[in-house]
Formats: sequence, structure tokens, C-alpha cells
Amino acid sequence: QVQLVESGGGLVQAGDSLRLSCAASGRTFSSYAMGWFRQAPGKEREFVATINWSSSTYYAGSVKGRFTISRDNAKNTVYLQMDSLKPEDTAVYYCAAAVLWVATRKGEYEYWGQGTQVTVSS
Repeated sequence: QVQLVESGGGLVQAGDSLRLSCAASGRTFSSYAMGWFRQAPGKEREFVATINWSSSTYYAGSVKGRFTISRDNAKNTVYLQMDSLKPEDTAVYYCAAAVLWVATRKGEYEYWGQGTQVTVSS
């Protein structure tokens, strides 16, 4: 019973920053591990970052040091701060919720948002 809506995507140049937001509707939001995934045309959806209720975080090696995931349980919102963006970061970014302590696989996530497009030009 969780609905997720992403926002904040857009067109930027390499080296720029964006902050994605994921607004959740469920009052049990804080009980879920939250994650960000991304998918480019013709490619599989891949893990980007996750955060659990205790604020433990995990990142894909390709984004570690550049992206930061955070959550505000009072606002039922998860964020993905994206710095030093590269053209290879271009994808649709999806927010997801898992009924797990830690989840880094797409099959572990129960709920998904519709996605927000991030395009990084060279």
C-alpha cells in the first residue's frame, strides 16, 4: 500500500547536478527500505542506491562518491542528490520500496514509481 512519485529529472550538461525526489503516500513509509534504480533504452534496470529506516546506505560502484541518497521520514520523501553527472548517467530513474532491511536487487522491491527522465549531454 505504497504509492511512489518521482520528480526532479531534466536535461543537464556533464558536470552539473540534479536532485531527484520520491514522494510516498503510505504511512508505513519508514518501515521500508527505499531504493533508486535506473534504466536506459535497451538495457536492464540497474541498482543505483538504497537506504533503510536506520539510514544505512549502499551504492552502485558507478555512482559512489557522486550520488547521495537520503530520506526524510517526516515528509515521506526520499532524495537522490546527483553530482558530477556524466553522459552515461542518462536514464529513466525509478524510486522503489522494499519490505526488507536492505535491498539491492530489483526483484526485492515491491513498489515502483513511474520514473523520471535524466538526460546528461556531453
